[in-house]
Amino acid sequence: MELLIDFITSLDGYAAADGWPGFWGLEGPEYLAWLAGQPEANYTVLMGAATYRLMSGFAAQGEPGTDTLADLQKVVFSTTLSEPLSWANTRLVAQDPVEAVREMKDKALKPMRTIGSLTLCRSLLTAGLVDRFRVVVFPVITGSSGRERIYDGYPDVALRMTSSRVFDGRIQLLDYVPTVLAGPPGT
Repeated sequence: MELLIDFITSLDGYAAADGWPGFWGLEGPEYLAWLAGQPEANYTVLMGAATYRLMSGFAAQGEPGTDTLADLQKVVFSTTLSEPLSWANTRLVAQDPVEAVREMKDKALKPMRTIGSLTLCRSLLTAGLVDRFRVVVFPVITGSSGRERIYDGYPDVALRMTSSRVFDGRIQLLDYVPTVLAGPPGT
């Protein structure tokens, strides 16, 4: 089964920035319509504990966009959370995420995708479990306010582009097939 890593990022590779609103305040009608179309509605969503706490809190507050996640199957990897989890359709897995996802890929009836969860994504990519790597790039540089650098600690990865799209004349969606490298080419 396919595993998709799915990130939104500033141009300089940050997942978020202090003081900036969600989507850096740049979400537009084309991008929101694409999200509302739920391009991976049949996927199981994978996340770590920090992302679960953040997203389930947003959902509990009725944050726009989280309602579409409510009906999706979700798996949270954590040794710090305990059941019962408050967010509907969420299963807690306390075992090593790499081994659990390896088993899930062998037995799953549905493809999987991540949401946030930088450490989880890095571990899954390093283990060679990721089939697609999608990045939505927002046209901002958050050098002084950016937090959560996405690619710190990543191995070298070659990316073969499979598709791209521009939303609202400014937001780029880039879809790749990743190949983890032992080091820079030619070394």
